[in-house]
Amino acid sequence: MSDFQTSTHRSKWIFTPHDLLVKYQVSNQRAVRTLHQYGTTRMEVDIDGSLSYPEPQFDITQAEKHSFPKPLSTEEEQLMRVFYEHKIQEVCGAFGFPHKIQATAITYFKRFYLQWSVMEHHPKHIMLTCVYMSCKVEENHVSAEELGKGIQQDHQVILNNEMIVLQSLGFDLIVYAPYRSIEGFIYDMEDFCRAKDDTLQILKDLQERAKLEVDKTMLTDAPLLFPPGQLALAALRKANDVHTVVDFPRYLEHVYSRQHSNHNISELIECLNAIDYSVMKLKIPTAKDMRHTDRKLKSCLDPSSQEDSKKREKKSKHKSRKSSSTAHGMPTNATS
Repeated sequence: MSDFQTSTHRSKWIFTPHDLLVKYQVSNQRAVRTLHQYGTTRMEVDIDGSLSYPEPQFDITQAEKHSFPKPLSTEEEQLMRVFYEHKIQEVCGAFGFPHKIQATAITYFKRFYLQWSVMEHHPKHIMLTCVYMSCKVEENHVSAEELGKGIQQDHQVILNNEMIVLQSLGFDLIVYAPYRSIEGFIYDMEDFCRAKDDTLQILKDLQERAKLEVDKTMLTDAPLLFPPGQLALAALRKANDVHTVVDFPRYLEHVYSRQHSNHNISELIECLNAIDYSVMKLKIPTAKDMRHTDRKLKSCLDPSSQEDSKKREKKSKHKSRKSSSTAHGMPTNATS
């Protein structure tokens, strides 16, 4: 059974809320500085993982004549990450991939954006690369061509971003997902309950419900704040509220009694409550919710899209005024 307190990778990939916030702020501010310096945040990635920084869009002496695209805030970046993490789940579901693959892909995605802003690397491209890499690591082989074709995206983008993702992860591709911990705890519960045939079926139902709870948890910051064993326990506790298989407080004491830890059980419960709270406040944005943020992101990556948008908007307003003037029987210039 997985240890709920520790993991060999905890020190590297588990952070305090403050440290996590600082990482997001640092990458956001770096992208903002790049935007002000170059007029764009786009970074081109070669297949070997090397980066090409953007060329200035105009001479710095003319900067005042140009309106810079508005950068995304850290809150908007957070929504963008959640949106595409949910897309990872949808893509994995469409391909029939197991939970482990989507959890690994989402974890890669989260770890990548600890170092980068979504304004520097579009999350749509990184999302696909993380799914592709997760399939390779979990030995569920799907070619980049097949993956790209299945979701109507250029597979070359997937391959081009693979090295930069690998480098950003420090080539550390091992992921301990909560799903495996859930399975371990379920086996332990069988002994704890002295489960008979009828209870075994309820425990299976509990396990499936807990997996769904973990699916929600994976879209929060919790996987970067708590080890997988605690995420699994929080999901099982939530699922047990529905199926009521075990006396969960007593089961937690049973589990805790076998741990060699300097912490007390009240601290564990506090962690589980924090995980529950992160899931409770989770809001998965829709495509409609993301329209404004997506437009801002596009203008940061490609300022010409902002100019084209302004031209279309101006043309649309002019056409609207012209139609209104015609309807009132007046010449166009009479409305000014």
